[in-house]
Amino acid sequence: MGSIGLRHVEVLGELDGAVRLVAVSGGTAAELVESGQSDVRHGAPEEVISHPDVDLVVVCTPSGLHGHNVLRALHAGKDVVVEKPLSVDVESAEEIVRVADDLGRFVSVISQRRLEPQNQHLKRLLAEGRLGRPVLGETFCHWYRDDDYYSQAGWRTQQDQGGGSLMNQGLHSVDLLAWLMGPVTHVTAECATLGRDMNAEDTTVATLRFASGALGLVATSTATPPGLPATMSVFTSKGTAELNNGTVVRWEFAGQPAPAPASEGSGPTGSGAADPLAIGQAGHLAQWRDIVEAYRTGRAPAVTARDGLATVKLLCGMYEAARTGRQVRLGDGS
Repeated sequence: MGSIGLRHVEVLGELDGAVRLVAVSGGTAAELVESGQSDVRHGAPEEVISHPDVDLVVVCTPSGLHGHNVLRALHAGKDVVVEKPLSVDVESAEEIVRVADDLGRFVSVISQRRLEPQNQHLKRLLAEGRLGRPVLGETFCHWYRDDDYYSQAGWRTQQDQGGGSLMNQGLHSVDLLAWLMGPVTHVTAECATLGRDMNAEDTTVATLRFASGALGLVATSTATPPGLPATMSVFTSKGTAELNNGTVVRWEFAGQPAPAPASEGSGPTGSGAADPLAIGQAGHLAQWRDIVEAYRTGRAPAVTARDGLATVKLLCGMYEAARTGRQVRLGDGS
């Protein structure tokens, strides 16, 4: 089941009985006992997916297996929640969107930072035009992962399995920047492996052009000890917002209210800068509450399969730009 799977088990237990955990695959029975779910069935993936009492499959496998497992669940007639990324390649991500549409299935991708209150506030004001015209967006994820982290799971060393610092650690920052600033039309990038001998990149820098004409900067790394909290800055024609680990540290927009301070348990906690488990669960809980409401009412979730596809296209565009040394056009932003 893994650490992120256990995080989902914990969050499901805080939904006031709205979701019942029926079965899990992976991990150990001891982990289920520790998480207070000793009565949950533990079996092979195909048993979980085909279980008649399972309506919704939550995919928390290594990133390179996401696409395969989401498609297996959809073809088995199940709805799906999948940890980021939707898939590690554009082709399978597009297939997921097609199959979900054809079968009328529900798919949501975990992108919990979009649900954090301060990001919702910033997004709303930007969309309403109250903060002026976007000029520049920046996100920096200067994290660190030690040798033990990579030795625990071989896929983390492989770029084609989603193990690189861009697809694995940097995805949330890149996804949030693109969600705030609007669709990306062009990217350039450089990737390098500087901290250890492995196939996956551990450092990436990229430039973005948004459909609005605004520009963007991205830097992600797991080779920058001791590891610093991720930062996000949005500069517009009317002012500046800066966030450090999701906390607003600068808000300079005349006449526009800053986000309210996060109430206890609702804001970001932990940065994950050096410890992948130190991320808190407020964001996951907020997204799961949205998923439950969307599932019950029949509306689309806050983060859909198409949203996940857009992020996969953006990240894969960065990899292509780094590989070719050329600017990559992603589309016109429509």
